Amino acid sequence: MKQIVFDLKNMDLPAVAKKVKSGELIVYPTDTVYGVGAIIEKEEALKNIYRAKERTFSSPLIALVSDESIVEKIAYIDRNRENIHKLMKFFWPGALTIILPKKENVPSVMVSGGESIGVRMPNHPLALDIIKACGGILATTSANISGEPSPKKFSDVSEEFKKRVDILVDGGACDLGIESTIIDMREKPVILRNGGISKEEIEKIIGKF
Repeated sequence: MKQIVFDLKNMDLPAVAKKVKSGELIVYPTDTVYGVGAIIEKEEALKNIYRAKERTFSSPLIALVSDESIVEKIAYIDRNRENIHKLMKFFWPGALTIILPKKENVPSVMVSGGESIGVRMPNHPLALDIIKACGGILATTSANISGEPSPKKFSDVSEEFKKRVDILVDGGACDLGIESTIIDMREKPVILRNGGISKEEIEKIIGKF
């Protein structure tokens, strides 16, 4: 596999976009941890993320978006719309993943056959540039083989994992170094994973739950 490595000095967004849109996998920095991403339009690319991670298909990927307006291309915001928009306004870009009902264009393999999808807008200019160049959405998860620690900087990504992807972007260290908080907003708000944003911070915006 011929790999291309980019860093902050030689970043070529059109080249990255062309390769990713063709179905290749990319490792890139976000505000939380390094992620491995693929476009959602190519199911084989999504399967390759699972293969690279040696991960079962029972763990869904999340969608990182370049702009909150893109969310409704892949998810419904019919219920709890006001509070969902409050969360986006106050915590995006940032370390909050919001679980919403998925739309029909989201491949089943990406969401483990479920009816929901996690969406997030990362607080990382380079990540946002990459995602935007690739069409505004990248199916993403942490760039590690299952069981390894989530990589907080490029050098934390294991050499074995690097061999399993096509494009590597060295953006240095991630600002947070911990995963995003996941909140399910399909019904009553529920925290599914604690991470970069506390429940208390969220309750200040949408009230106690």
